[in-house]
Amino acid sequence: MTANATAFSRLTGADPVLVDVRPAGEVVPGMTPETILTSGAPLPWEAYTGGQRRAILHAAVYEELAADVEAAEAAILAGRIRLGACHDHGCVGSVAGIYTTSMPVLVVESARHRNRGFCNLYEGESRKRLNYGVYDEEVRRGLDYLAGSLGPLLGAAVRRAGGIPLVPLIRRALHMGDELHSRNTAATLLFSRELFGPLLELAGDGWDDEVRDAIAFLRTADYFFLRLSMAAAKVMADAAHGVAGSSLVTAMTISCQEYAIRVSGLGDRWFRGPLPTVEAKLFEGFTEDDIEWIGGESHITETVGLGGFAQAAAFGLQAYQGGGPEAMVANNLAMYDITHGEHPEFKIPYLGFRGTPTGIDVHRVVATGVAPVIDGGLAGRDGGQIGAGTLKAPLACFIAAAQALGTAG
Repeated sequence: MTANATAFSRLTGADPVLVDVRPAGEVVPGMTPETILTSGAPLPWEAYTGGQRRAILHAAVYEELAADVEAAEAAILAGRIRLGACHDHGCVGSVAGIYTTSMPVLVVESARHRNRGFCNLYEGESRKRLNYGVYDEEVRRGLDYLAGSLGPLLGAAVRRAGGIPLVPLIRRALHMGDELHSRNTAATLLFSRELFGPLLELAGDGWDDEVRDAIAFLRTADYFFLRLSMAAAKVMADAAHGVAGSSLVTAMTISCQEYAIRVSGLGDRWFRGPLPTVEAKLFEGFTEDDIEWIGGESHITETVGLGGFAQAAAFGLQAYQGGGPEAMVANNLAMYDITHGEHPEFKIPYLGFRGTPTGIDVHRVVATGVAPVIDGGLAGRDGGQIGAGTLKAPLACFIAAAQALGTAG
């Protein structure tokens, strides 16, 4: 078996299972009370700007590591607060990707390889969220709810259920109009159904208020499952990492400064390039001049054949991020030219239940000049989400990685 076939087999056979929900400080490797994780390949503190910088500083205030943002910056400069990159700790970050020790995380484990991945919980439907660079009393209350009520309840429910396999939910959601990045409506409903029994049992055990609040939260949180698809994708991609000679991409990430990728056969090196380009559909009142890059790693889903690599399964995305069905099908078909194979479980009804294109091969990207297509939300300069769109990764990262593979060979 070739290196890429081995990596592909490990990715598609990882079988991710949600096994728990716990505070990050209890389960994330290397997490300490003074640690803050953020999206992107590691950068020095002075390189963080705009909304990503604000999100880091406000995370320190939220975790009570500093009284205000000025004290937080002084603590970072003095080394009393330590910054880390999400991927280096087994995590993936949505937009700015902020993790602190008290935040509850979804714990997903490969049933086959036993590696774990983590993602923190969705903050809710408000466009004001810490991961979008906003912090106020409303945001703080929301984070407190996740840490003090929803997280513990979900952990208890998942443990009572004995774990929840995620591939069956993702597989079915693809048949119901999701692509598991920018559309997760069906997946969230399917996941909520898996919780009904355990939640009813917990309500009978004295969790009545928590269960009522959780159901109300999930009813309005169409994007809740995104964090599960991210953690599942992290587990699948990491299972494929470290195969000598493999040219398959196992991580893609954005910071406020750059885009970066990791490749299975090239260890923990990050190959960096410029920020992606985007075709955006913005909320009313915003223009493209309002867009600001503040990080993002939810496109880990694209590395495993979801998101932009399953656009033809989710025509409803037109209303959210623009484009039309013809363009979505064309985008999807182009991804087959840069991937190793078709996913045996993730299939697209519109394409005759063809498996999604899976396993981005840096050599194929370079040879074709076709950039990976990514679905994603967009942040504004003043914080908050201002729209969504279709992103294209920069070719420079893939060219650099292909050259490094040539040198290594």
